[in-house]
Amino acid sequence: MKQHTRTGMGSREGARTGTRVVVAAGLAVATVATVGGCAFTRPRVQVPTYFPSPTSTGGYNPNDPTPSYGSTPTYEPTYSPSPTMETFDPDGRSDVSGRNCDFSNSLRQFTYTVSITNPSTTDSFSYDMAVNWMKAKPADGKAYGLHERSIIVGPGDTETYTAKYTVNQSSIGQFWYTCQITRAHKTRM
Repeated sequence: MKQHTRTGMGSREGARTGTRVVVAAGLAVATVATVGGCAFTRPRVQVPTYFPSPTSTGGYNPNDPTPSYGSTPTYEPTYSPSPTMETFDPDGRSDVSGRNCDFSNSLRQFTYTVSITNPSTTDSFSYDMAVNWMKAKPADGKAYGLHERSIIVGPGDTETYTAKYTVNQSSIGQFWYTCQITRAHKTRM
């Protein structure tokens, strides 16, 4: 008589045992993967090299849903300053310049070209001018001649004229002289 060895159990019992074997095998693989650290490959993530700062222009802070722009933009209205009175200085020598300080032996005459520029944009001024031709060597304060004139200059305009002084002496030797604008008193018209 032949003997049969039963290696398996009934169909129900065999299915449970087979499931246990599969679960046990799965746990063994999971344990090996956890302990070994590389049984399963991890997904590769590429990290960007530039992270915009939340304070950089157009940056986004995930904790603050509104964008930040470095400094908070302010929306203050701008107003033009109200027109103010122009400052007035009656000493107009800063408005005046001179050139071509000269003496003509044949005419026995001093000349000096004077330019007056009115800095005001709204007012006309009358300039009371005085030009002196002074002794230069030695500079002892002596004046050879004086020219006086009043001239009106409109707003923003420049007036130029030649100041003249004729010497009464018939013959003049060699001498040193300078030209000076000694007065430019201005009054509003």
